[in-house]
Amino acid sequence: MSNALAKPLNIIFAGTPDFAAQHLAALIQSEHNIVAVYCPPDKPAGRGKKLTACATKLLALEHNIAVEQPENFKAPETHTTLAGYQADVMVVVAYGLLLPTVILETPRLGCINVHGSILPKWRGAAPIQRALEAGDPQTGVTIMQMDKGLDTGDMILTSTCDITLQDTSASLYEKLAKLGPVALLDTLTLMADGSYTREPQDNNLATHAAKLDKADAELNWHLSADVLDRRVRAYIPWPVTQFTFNENSKQHRIRVWQASAISIEHSQPVGNIINADKQGIVVATSDGALRLEVIQLPGKKALAVADILNGKAQWFAPGLSINGSASLTATQQEQN
Repeated sequence: MSNALAKPLNIIFAGTPDFAAQHLAALIQSEHNIVAVYCPPDKPAGRGKKLTACATKLLALEHNIAVEQPENFKAPETHTTLAGYQADVMVVVAYGLLLPTVILETPRLGCINVHGSILPKWRGAAPIQRALEAGDPQTGVTIMQMDKGLDTGDMILTSTCDITLQDTSASLYEKLAKLGPVALLDTLTLMADGSYTREPQDNNLATHAAKLDKADAELNWHLSADVLDRRVRAYIPWPVTQFTFNENSKQHRIRVWQASAISIEHSQPVGNIINADKQGIVVATSDGALRLEVIQLPGKKALAVADILNGKAQWFAPGLSINGSASLTATQQEQN
């Protein structure tokens, strides 16, 4: 689509992380006028808990764009400040604050949002992860007109991409960070000349992308290998799937950074190790097996299993359980 503009738009941009900053960068390089950037107040970060600005604020300051950081939009003065920018449209990308109706209706063309899914599927906080976890063949970005619901607004434009068997949430994030800015600029071109249409979402097709929780990351070997493989990839870079290995009274939390499903028949109890070699640690599941290929021991960096087995082969001997209930034998402890 051509981005030749009938008239550049005056835009308020609202967003927080790097994903949002990549969209802001595209807008800064376009013909549009960014009149203000909204982001949350600076937060403590790092060991020293020093107040740290988010990615969008840093980019805005670099380009001398006004920055607003309200804690919320409850106070009337926040409405007055936003209205004072006389924006044509407000672009919202991973902002993190709820916008009341008065804010949604303040810009001349309202507020639009870049959402990381093919709506109405995966409304909510974790659309990238949930699409991958569910085994969807595709995902994408949807540019929608915001309303007071959670990702329920009319759709203006959708751009899609395939989800491969190698994708993680991190790699999908990067794919969408490239798709999103292009789709956003195309949408703004349509809005600038008044030629855009809005398609209502079919609520009967909607699914909810619940926020990720650390508890979700515990590997349940009673699930199938295919489901576990998708879950490993969906939870990278956070919270990273893991399991507990018991060494007598000592527990070790082991993170899984790379794994693959193996379609094999076995008679082992779920959670038992079928085989362990330089290719990986093969663990029995309810359907097939999961081969652990890159794991992280407590206090260590993530390593290929071949390197782990050089020093901890006794932990992952065939026949042992990593189901959270097995212990090393005295002989195995002596070998440790």
